[in-house]
Amino acid sequence: MDEPTTRRRVLLGTAGVATVALSGCMGGDDGGNPDADLEEDTYGDWFASARGYEGTVDQTGNSEVTVEVGTEGGLAYTPAAVRVSTGTTVVWEWTGQGGLHNVVEEDDVFSSSNKGEEGATFTHTFDEPGVYRYVCTPHEHQGMVGAVDVVEE
Repeated sequence: MDEPTTRRRVLLGTAGVATVALSGCMGGDDGGNPDADLEEDTYGDWFASARGYEGTVDQTGNSEVTVEVGTEGGLAYTPAAVRVSTGTTVVWEWTGQGGLHNVVEEDDVFSSSNKGEEGATFTHTFDEPGVYRYVCTPHEHQGMVGAVDVVEE
């Protein structure tokens, strides 16, 4: 009777060790998301109170990219953050929601006038790599901010 008991204990012990070992390999969140770290390095706390920010949308390789103005109840840019290659033209297109909006880069590299009509556009071609952070000046304090991360290809 000792042999089946011993075998059972060995099997149970092995199963327990295997379970613990495999649980360390499962997709639990250990706080070490390298993409989140990269975005924090790229934007700092720029998106801390932003509306509609869900990470950076990678659009590298496209010659033209559209960002909608006046989404998320009329007070956001979608996508809020976009990564593009040098030479890419970004087209901001108004949805007609949320009143008058503009697109003003924090260092005055580019800025649009206030617009509100659906289908209105503003374009800028990015020739220099870098991070370009922008706001809607009437709604900045309501979280209407965005960024374009321009990389060389």
